[in-house]
Amino acid sequence: MIILKKTIRERAEQTEKEFLSRYASLSCESRGRDRQEEECSIRTCFQRDRDRIIHSSAFRRLKHKTQVFLAPQSDYYRTRLTHTLEVAQIARTVARALRLNEDLTEAASLGHDLGHTPFGHAGEKALKDLSDIGFRHNEQSVRVVEKLEKQGAGLNLTKEVRNAILCHSGKMKSFTLEGRVLRYADKIAYINHDIDDAVAAGIMAEDDIPVHLRQTLGYRKTERINTLVSDIISNSDQDIKMSPGCEKAFLELRSFMFENVYESAVCAQEDEKAYYIVERLYKYYLSNIYKMPDTYIKIAENEGTQRAVCDYIAGMSDTYALKEYNRLFIPRFAEF
Repeated sequence: MIILKKTIRERAEQTEKEFLSRYASLSCESRGRDRQEEECSIRTCFQRDRDRIIHSSAFRRLKHKTQVFLAPQSDYYRTRLTHTLEVAQIARTVARALRLNEDLTEAASLGHDLGHTPFGHAGEKALKDLSDIGFRHNEQSVRVVEKLEKQGAGLNLTKEVRNAILCHSGKMKSFTLEGRVLRYADKIAYINHDIDDAVAAGIMAEDDIPVHLRQTLGYRKTERINTLVSDIISNSDQDIKMSPGCEKAFLELRSFMFENVYESAVCAQEDEKAYYIVERLYKYYLSNIYKMPDTYIKIAENEGTQRAVCDYIAGMSDTYALKEYNRLFIPRFAEF
């Protein structure tokens, strides 16, 4: 009788069955990929997804994409990459405490903003306003992993990871608890680190936060994150949720940030400039399709010019978008 030795992956899948919550997503029960592949002998399907995202070109570009403060000169301010890492850290903490699938949670967290435009939400708003096809960064993130990475082949990720990425923003609810963890982790991360950056930029002070919110959530970033994470862990079981009191305070804090930071005169002035840059680039490439790289020319021929131009601009980093703008619209004077 021949006894087949289990692979490392199979042992990991068995450990998931024995340890994870009955509400967790098991790797061995994944809904699979669009294109069937041979299983890895070492990594589970969600671990492979995480690795594919980390090694993607879209992931590397996040280090030069804005979070809130556009093309910051200081190394202190968050970028889209540091935001992504902070989201992954918070999401994994929650997932581990609830005995959910950390690998799925981490993979989705690392991929959730791959489709974000240069210049943050100002760039997203520009593409949404200008194109008839509409634009949402969560949908674009899915498009990146399905169709744009690897010269159009995509990363062939599992349905669970793609669904979590899609549902981290907007009205749709992820069909996995891991995806719902990501949705909360994203908001917890950006609200708290944007406070940090806004204080460093001199736009606000910690003491500007209403006292009743500080009493409920905490007086410093680490206290607030700990309060929110602990509250989710304590109140989640078959679904991911906060207690009514904590959620009310958190939504008030979010509203405070919109009023005092995101829509402040300082940010609005910079957003206006960013919007203008994206608008000029969009209109230029819409009229000059063959000035784009071959990959996007092919998309224009197959899916339409607006789709191709949105894909091209959304993939740009802040620095690359600025260089393109300067190259196309700023005169070069002869050197003597």
